[in-house]
Amino acid sequence: MIRKATPDDLEQIDLCFAELLEHERTHIKYTSWQQGVYPTKSTAEQSIAQGNLYVYDDGSGICGVIIVGKNQPPKFGGILWQVQAQPGEVLVINLLCVRPSKARRGIGKSLVMFAAGMAKNAGLKAVRLDTGAQNTPAKSFYEAMGFKCAGSNRNFLFYELKI
Repeated sequence: MIRKATPDDLEQIDLCFAELLEHERTHIKYTSWQQGVYPTKSTAEQSIAQGNLYVYDDGSGICGVIIVGKNQPPKFGGILWQVQAQPGEVLVINLLCVRPSKARRGIGKSLVMFAAGMAKNAGLKAVRLDTGAQNTPAKSFYEAMGFKCAGSNRNFLFYELKI
């Protein structure tokens, strides 16, 4: 089940982040995330306070996290997006994290589809996000979900899904 996160979820959300970061420490590192830098419990606290953090809870605990919002980061400004949209007319996925122990069960896909549904229900024009240029699994994942690469720079790939 996907639901809005509450402060009671903070410990499990933090464990979700920690599990991914530990997995990357002992395996291939695809994200640019760093323990104690990003994402942190503080990241989650701020997003819960803003009402932008949602969790995938399978009944045994939180398996995945997504943070969404309507504010596009400044680095989105130089991208030639296919969908012409004014500020506030797109939903931005700021973070997507699935516990490695729960990977390949459709959790990430469910969270992204949830975000796309939120955008559609709000009458928005697109869902946008960025991922590290080195993050080949994310690149394949988003492209398989219908996102189109709108551009890149040295460090990031920028993706868009038309609603």
